[in-house]
Amino acid sequence: MKHELKVPTVGESIQEVQIGQWLKGEGQWANKDESLVEIESDKATVDVAAPAAGIVVQVLHRQGDVVPVGTLIGYLEEAPQPAVEAPAPPSLLRPDRGTASEAAGTSSAPSEPTAAADSGKNAQLMQPESQPATQISALHGAPSRAEEIVPMTWFRRRIAERLVEAQNTAALLTTFNEVDMSAVIEIRQQYRDAFQERYNAKLGFMSFFVKAVIESLKACPELNAEIRDNNILYRNFYDISIAVSGGKGLVVPVLRNAELLGFAAIEQTISDFSGRAKSGQLKPDELMGGTFTITNGGVFGSMLSTPIINPPQSGILGLHAIQDRPVARNGQVVIRPMMYVALTYDHRIVDGREAVGFLKRIKEFIEEPSRLLLQV
Repeated sequence: MKHELKVPTVGESIQEVQIGQWLKGEGQWANKDESLVEIESDKATVDVAAPAAGIVVQVLHRQGDVVPVGTLIGYLEEAPQPAVEAPAPPSLLRPDRGTASEAAGTSSAPSEPTAAADSGKNAQLMQPESQPATQISALHGAPSRAEEIVPMTWFRRRIAERLVEAQNTAALLTTFNEVDMSAVIEIRQQYRDAFQERYNAKLGFMSFFVKAVIESLKACPELNAEIRDNNILYRNFYDISIAVSGGKGLVVPVLRNAELLGFAAIEQTISDFSGRAKSGQLKPDELMGGTFTITNGGVFGSMLSTPIINPPQSGILGLHAIQDRPVARNGQVVIRPMMYVALTYDHRIVDGREAVGFLKRIKEFIEEPSRLLLQV
């Protein structure tokens, strides 16, 4: 029996995808549910799995092709496992990456230097005075000015489109504050080992900020809302998008109903997101529907930035590196671990007063974490 291989639905708003790497080429056998080909969208990379055990008998679209959702991309014929699998033909490799031997860094026979060519080269090296000045310069290792053109991946192109969309559609403003991290650092040091032992997760900073964001959003509901046509859609739930670094770029999986999660559940879920993002195993529905985003450029050493909102959301909180800085406390200059925080918001729906108040509340919750327990 021959099975059709089609591009699956990867999100309610995604109409086109890019064909990624074929993990099984024509003539190769696959187990039932084994991944055959990667499908890339602006949300995530998903796999098309074998509907049955059999052989990929035809590939209709190769790596790099952009096709609509639902497109027929190949066929699999049910069959028992052969004694020896056939290798994937070089034609399945990306055209701009060459043949299998070229991709591996090897050359075919015609491109190998002949003995005559070697002897000629040696003669030239022994008699540099007979060569033009430009060739002599090259022989002595002049710096290369070579250029390489590499097409943008579908994933990167879609990210670029969405960022430009946000800039062109929303009225973006950014406000800043700084937070003394002393109290949170002290709590982490005091309970780090016990937390790790009980929940098998590290007690990080992100759970504190998620909790602080939720309480602050309750006081500024516009930042948890979105503009839809000529209306404002307010939400009484908090799906917090957490930006994590994936294997192909930044992705923002969502903590659903984060207001119902404790510190341990938040840390466990973020750790799971981070691990699966690096291996490209996040599911498309895990990347959709967030109401507010938190991004932490501090893990890369960023001291200050102006993050861009993730449409159609109305706000994003940017965290940054913690640095020991001199600050005034009770008339004295002391050294404290300080972090700059940034809130970018859509001024069409959020006024400056609310934005500044939101960030001030974040500061208060982090500097006095006991307020998170009391929700005051």
